[in-house]
Amino acid sequence: MVDIATRVYNHNWKIDPIIRSLIDTDFYKLLMCQFVYRNKPDTRVTFRLINRTKKIRIAEQIDESELREQLDHIRTLMLSRGESTWLRGNTFYGKRHMFRSDFMAWLENLKLPPYHLEKIGGQYELQFEGAWPEVMLWEVPALAVLTELRSRSVLKEMDRFELQVLYARAMTRLWEKIERLRMVDDLHVADFGTRRRHSFLWQDWCVQAMMEGLEEKFVGTANCLIAMHRETEAIGTNAHELPMIYSALAENDDELMKAPYKVLEDWHNEHEGNLRIILADTYGTKRFLENAPKWLASWTGIRIDSGNPELLGEHAINWWIMKGENPAEKRIIFSDGLDADRIESLQKRFAGRIRVSFGWGTLLTNDFRGLAPGGALDPFSLVCKAVAADGRDTVKLSDNPLKAIGPASEIDRYRRIFDAIEQEPMDLVV
Repeated sequence: MVDIATRVYNHNWKIDPIIRSLIDTDFYKLLMCQFVYRNKPDTRVTFRLINRTKKIRIAEQIDESELREQLDHIRTLMLSRGESTWLRGNTFYGKRHMFRSDFMAWLENLKLPPYHLEKIGGQYELQFEGAWPEVMLWEVPALAVLTELRSRSVLKEMDRFELQVLYARAMTRLWEKIERLRMVDDLHVADFGTRRRHSFLWQDWCVQAMMEGLEEKFVGTANCLIAMHRETEAIGTNAHELPMIYSALAENDDELMKAPYKVLEDWHNEHEGNLRIILADTYGTKRFLENAPKWLASWTGIRIDSGNPELLGEHAINWWIMKGENPAEKRIIFSDGLDADRIESLQKRFAGRIRVSFGWGTLLTNDFRGLAPGGALDPFSLVCKAVAADGRDTVKLSDNPLKAIGPASEIDRYRRIFDAIEQEPMDLVV
């Protein structure tokens, strides 16, 4: 096992690449990339970095030349033969040949497109523009680079024994969480922590700890590279960018109302079983389910990624009952700001009523809260979102209004169309 503290202390070479593989990304990014490649390959999009924790002035913590070196390095990467073989031949969600040969031929020749970077008011403006299938693959590695460079900026000020103690405390903290979760009956938890991880080495350590400590309760990781190396399941379905971009392309209010369902109709035609997971919160879960077409109730489950998870979980159960479905045969995946205590409480509330799973993210792979002076390693809320499609602004409302993205006038329009006027603000943990 890698001695992380020593590795951090010995950062003396010119560049220590953070991203060393194009599959150091979330599995749902590759699934969505194939989906976009088949359905909307010519759509032009813009993705942009958004720091929702304004007090963290990230451009004052991360050296611009270092950031450019890391981003430039990513642009040199292409799939290796072994990575291509794994994607082409591995079984994902019980299906071989998940990735079609035409998509794989395209992906094997892909290099990520250029980026735009500048400093504005203590923050970085980082932006990616181009064809949707290419640009979308910048999101996860860009975030991982920024969060790890921020960690390195703090760690380089520490001496060797200080680093040893820091990592010993972080390891102990995680292991104590694992010991708690080990006692939870019928637990299913996956690693969703790539984009805001402390570092790649730390995420890899966390996954190994979960595999040993939780055994069959740990169901896999969203990180493709770690899944390949550690021979565990790659986990993931789809994300908000699909309905955001489909909606931005709508020509009128009626098309806009139908756009989130059009996404799932197209997804339905490509995938089955456990890949049919509803992500309902882009424009408000409650109204989304109330207006959903009947066929959507047959899907396998739903992911709760914002808002009040207890209330939204109950709402999903009631929706399935109303549609004549048995909730006990459905799955609910919680994935917003989770930590061990929240996982325990949600499992206790919903166990036996519905199949419960958890996508554990930042507070699995970056819980260094209080371990560095002044909270210098505390995680913060950094995202990279699609902000435009074919020249039109995108909007995300979420079930938590503090996560809303888009111009104010468009946010107001979407709130009216999707009847998402009254929403309960919740603290942004990460």
